[in-house]
Amino acid sequence: MSELEISQRPAPQKWSKKEVLGHLCDSAINNLQRFIKIQYEEEPFVLTPYNQVEWVKIQGYQELRIDEILDLWVSLNKKIINVIKNIPNEKLGLQCNIGSNELMTLQWLIQDYLEHMEHHITKQILTSFSGFPNTH
Repeated sequence: MSELEISQRPAPQKWSKKEVLGHLCDSAINNLQRFIKIQYEEEPFVLTPYNQVEWVKIQGYQELRIDEILDLWVSLNKKIINVIKNIPNEKLGLQCNIGSNELMTLQWLIQDYLEHMEHHITKQILTSFSGFPNTH
């Protein structure tokens, strides 16, 4: 993809493909912490939400080179893979509160992270430019 294609925003309040990849970096940062903390914090571990739009804006992904964002995404996900590989099977059933007192397991949280990443990559980054919103 050209720098123009990955940097183009379909509208002022929508993310470019670079910003979507940046959002996936932010998701990795937050979920890496969750995958670690849920293993030793009191159960159920309460997920702390984060303002996705502000994270993308404050980190300035739109102004960064795509290779910087991609390097960060790869590095974070390598770390996540390492953490997931080292989770003992008996900890996969640990409970976390995902909001509104809805309890899910660590295994569900990991699967949700992967589905979230796949959604953004296949539906927004690798497809032709179609104008996607700045949230999921």
